Amino acid sequence: MSIDVNNESGTEVDEQAILDIARYALARMRIHPLSELSVIVVDTDAMEQLHIQWMDLPGPTDVMSFPMDELRPPAKDDEEPPQGLLGDIVLCPEVAEQQGKDAETQHSMDEELQLLTVHGVLHLLGYDHEEPDEKAEMFGLQAAIVDGWRAEKGLEGPSPAPTVS
Repeated sequence: MSIDVNNESGTEVDEQAILDIARYALARMRIHPLSELSVIVVDTDAMEQLHIQWMDLPGPTDVMSFPMDELRPPAKDDEEPPQGLLGDIVLCPEVAEQQGKDAETQHSMDEELQLLTVHGVLHLLGYDHEEPDEKAEMFGLQAAIVDGWRAEKGLEGPSPAPTVS
């Protein structure tokens, strides 16, 4: 799995954890091991520009996903996953830090970035949360992936509750 993490934000983040949880999420979703993903960490000004340009919404947001080859997890266990470019995930640590502080179960910026990385991966794979049933499926899968990764790493407690709107 080729995953690039590029921190352009000026904020120190745990790039290795972002890389590790992205790799874990893609393996869990049975994405081809030769697929490619890019994760870019930006400041609030850059995120706000992207948010306005692509979503026509004001202000910075926490995570944005830009799919390339529209890869999907294989439908059957014996099906060979396709190989390709997943796309880009853009994260904003300043928004993540505030969301972690505001969450019902407060958590660190890095924990929020890990959650947002999984959220971004799921969006790249076609998951969405516009409808209640879609939201339940996506957020359930997101929690299972984050909890599985945290357990594998020996980290204490459950994953942070979703703060993504």
